Amino acid sequence: MLATRDLTKEYQSGTSRLAVLRDVTFEIPQGAFVAIVGPSGSGKTTLLGLLAGLDLPSRGAVVLDGVDLNALDEDGRAKLRGEKVGFIFQSFQLIPTLTAAENVQVPLELRGEPDAATRARDLLARVGLGDRTHHYPNQLSGGEQQRVAIARAFANRPRILFADEPTGNLDGTTGEKIVALLDQLNRESGATVVIVTHDLTLAEHAQRVIRLRDGLVIEDRPGRGSATAMASSEPTTAAPVA
Repeated sequence: MLATRDLTKEYQSGTSRLAVLRDVTFEIPQGAFVAIVGPSGSGKTTLLGLLAGLDLPSRGAVVLDGVDLNALDEDGRAKLRGEKVGFIFQSFQLIPTLTAAENVQVPLELRGEPDAATRARDLLARVGLGDRTHHYPNQLSGGEQQRVAIARAFANRPRILFADEPTGNLDGTTGEKIVALLDQLNRESGATVVIVTHDLTLAEHAQRVIRLRDGLVIEDRPGRGSATAMASSEPTTAAPVA
């Protein structure tokens, strides 16, 4: 689903080149739940931008769902994101003048889906906000706002979802619930989920943890979620996020 090859990102700093990422190589299969961790300055946010095609590497390549992002122009990368990628941000990025349901409807209406209102209500129900559809962001708690953002990110049925510090503005207990919800939706929808976080405890919910330091991958190992994924691989009656 997602692969990097010798991914390197450098910036000019005075008379020298500063390497933010160096020769990062890994593969993430479809349906995986992966956490990318590291301290501030480790390169994880830069890596996320490259994986999503928001920026281009100095060297190396990112292949997203079989497409080499280097081979696309800016419009082509934007089109690919619109068709296959969902985003969740630390600051929620909800439109304050729209209700929860209307925030989820926006990407659906942009795509011209005929029953956007019904799908928005269904998605909000799936994230536990079926009774909050008519509330505005300032009437919701931080955890509820992030749930709206998650519902919106899944609205277009993405093949892959990127989450940048999705629990950064939440308390520990609420953050745990948000990551557990992402894990649940990952298993039910089959979408690949990649989260970037500095919180190692939350990262352990993932099936796999990739750790960065100084722009290098220093660890790539299973997370606690890998055991859950194996246990849940048996047939289930859970309704998918269609």
